[in-house]
Amino acid sequence: MSETAGARNVDWSVARRLAHEAGRPLPFQTVNLADALGQTLAEPVRALQDIPHYASSAMDGWAVNGEPPWTLVGHAEPEEHPRGRAAPHADSGEISLAPGEATFILTGGVVPRNASGILRTEHGSVRGSVLERNESARQDEPAHHEHVRPAGEEAAEGAEAIPAGVVLNPAQIALAAVCGHDTLTVLRAPRVSLLMTGDEVIDHGLPLPGQVRDTFGPQLPGFVAMLGGHVDVAGRAKDDLDDVIAAISAEPTDEFSLARASGDVLITTGGTGSSSADHIRRALTELGAEMIIDGISMRPGHPTLLARLPDGRFLVGLPGNPLAAMMAMLTVAGPLLAGLRGSPLEDPATVSIADAFEPLPGRSRLVPYRLEAGRAVPSTHQRSGMLRGLASADGVLVVPPAGCAPGDVVPALALPWTAR
Repeated sequence: MSETAGARNVDWSVARRLAHEAGRPLPFQTVNLADALGQTLAEPVRALQDIPHYASSAMDGWAVNGEPPWTLVGHAEPEEHPRGRAAPHADSGEISLAPGEATFILTGGVVPRNASGILRTEHGSVRGSVLERNESARQDEPAHHEHVRPAGEEAAEGAEAIPAGVVLNPAQIALAAVCGHDTLTVLRAPRVSLLMTGDEVIDHGLPLPGQVRDTFGPQLPGFVAMLGGHVDVAGRAKDDLDDVIAAISAEPTDEFSLARASGDVLITTGGTGSSSADHIRRALTELGAEMIIDGISMRPGHPTLLARLPDGRFLVGLPGNPLAAMMAMLTVAGPLLAGLRGSPLEDPATVSIADAFEPLPGRSRLVPYRLEAGRAVPSTHQRSGMLRGLASADGVLVVPPAGCAPGDVVPALALPWTAR
């Protein structure tokens, strides 16, 4: 069975758009507030009651009605009032002050009905059952509703406090609690499985000639998390077509199984080329996958793949060279996961470049860079199998096929671990 043909050797910007459009938002899920940090809000958060829901005092002092002197009712002085606990009549909200009356109140306490304002503790003097302003008070203190926090001052009942689509931060979670919510409806983080290939790859120690260290296993789960996904399972398949087909189709084999790990996205590493030792394309053909992106006109990372498997999962095929694979993650996996999370595809930033690049017809170049004196200086060690340049980079230049001259402004991608 042959795969459905997809876009071949697509432009870099087109590849990003295709990947994002393929990732339709996943179903919503409900999570507790404590589990909502970093998740994308699916529905607006509205205030379930006025915020604050009662008129409260902004100061320790006395709630008063009218002009002094005031006759005290209830507690008269701070010493008579248990710190941190409002008076019973304040809790009930049933007290009503007549003109010329006052009662002691703590910060946050319910303001009695008919109170014209709050006289601060340090600005009042009590003699017996009478409260007066002292010499430190203004002659008009308290002004009308001075030091009173009105009900609904921050938000009226039903008002939208947090719009849908935001990635929730701690302050927004706290606001949701103030609005009266115990749970929030969020977009489910895409579930990702990882399938590494390559018989020459070792996962520890020093490689012998013909062997290479695994650069994917230690970093891809974290990279996926930075892009908004969650890795459920990771494993390795032999460089054998049947083994790769079984692994991609989540069928158990003697060596490896992705059974019960269907997820939303399968990311494979290596084997995306066209040689006899590369099996990902042939496996997709055998499985009847729909090819969405079959190669991208970029360097490094040209043999990047994006396909939709018959069971609905997406497969992102990363090249085997580590820098090329990470450029493919930024170009395809990032936009795909954003689409699945319901997040917009963000336009690249721009940066002024310090060096010239000769034309490379038909192919964009993705080049790690560092900012120096406000200009982007290309990193050294930027071949497709090298990582030193990316490890110390501030971002990634997207040099157009026509090349560029010093001072030209070109697109630039932020790195998830350096974005602020």
